[in-house]
Amino acid sequence: MSTQPPPNGDLPTAGARRTGPPEDAAQERRPVTVIGLGLMGSALAAAFLRGGHPTTVWNRSPEKADPLVARGAVRAASVADAVAAAPLVVVCVTGHDAVVDVIDAGRTALPGKVLVNLASGSSRQARALADRTAALGGHCLDGAILATPDGIGDPDAVILYGGPQAVFRAHAPALAALGGGATYLGADPGIPSLYEVALLDIMWTSLTGVLHAMALVGTEGIAATEFAPFAAMLYTGVGSFVPRYAQQIADGKYPADDSTLGTHLAGIRHLTEESGDRAVDARLPLYVQGLMERAVARGQAGDSFARLVEQFAPPENRGPSAR
Repeated sequence: MSTQPPPNGDLPTAGARRTGPPEDAAQERRPVTVIGLGLMGSALAAAFLRGGHPTTVWNRSPEKADPLVARGAVRAASVADAVAAAPLVVVCVTGHDAVVDVIDAGRTALPGKVLVNLASGSSRQARALADRTAALGGHCLDGAILATPDGIGDPDAVILYGGPQAVFRAHAPALAALGGGATYLGADPGIPSLYEVALLDIMWTSLTGVLHAMALVGTEGIAATEFAPFAAMLYTGVGSFVPRYAQQIADGKYPADDSTLGTHLAGIRHLTEESGDRAVDARLPLYVQGLMERAVARGQAGDSFARLVEQFAPPENRGPSAR
């Protein structure tokens, strides 16, 4: 995942725990293995090396390990050898099927080992991998990386983990080498993947709005670079709505202390009209306009924008905390 954490590294951690570097770092420089040496996997292995951990690496294309071997890593001849080399095995390959292949290839060495899956996937896949690992005698933590490769190892880098608490606690000092401390979200290994796709949801949908806006002003010959500072300024303000709307959703009450849905609806109609006049694809704002129109038709015109959450998932589908 390529999203970045907040600039100061402060991650809201309701129900989460973060673990920083150990007091006795030398005691915690335990061996680790990293399987998968793409940009992210190589960054993970490099961070472990910088932290003083004896690091074994394996990649399907062996030459990708050369820079790490030159820095002191040990190249494993096979997945099984890589798994056998360390009590903590970090997997960062592309896709669920590739992780399954790694588990199967290393199955003879897996009993007693801790596998940390940092490959992206769904929560269902993460839970299936944990079950598969347990059936083979290993332990599994599933994780989600909220940083780009060049941020791994930095204090602001955040990685989310889910899985058995005792397993996490035992290996959190080593995982802290990847940056900023390790954030534990609980025993369910599927929750980090859920967080990851939800955060990507925010990134993709909001950036799509930015691109639509740049296309809109571009019809007047305004360069995207000229408009960009105003878009960035808006992002700062939009972030302030998140905790307020989150509390409204948690309470199930939507006071319009900033603007009503009726006011939002009037405004977005200007946007869709302007888009149509300029032959800019209006399907994105028309979709949001449709959400607002349905809410108003339900008698919710005086509620806040956060009320629209119920059109994606009604309270009965959002778990006990949303009711």
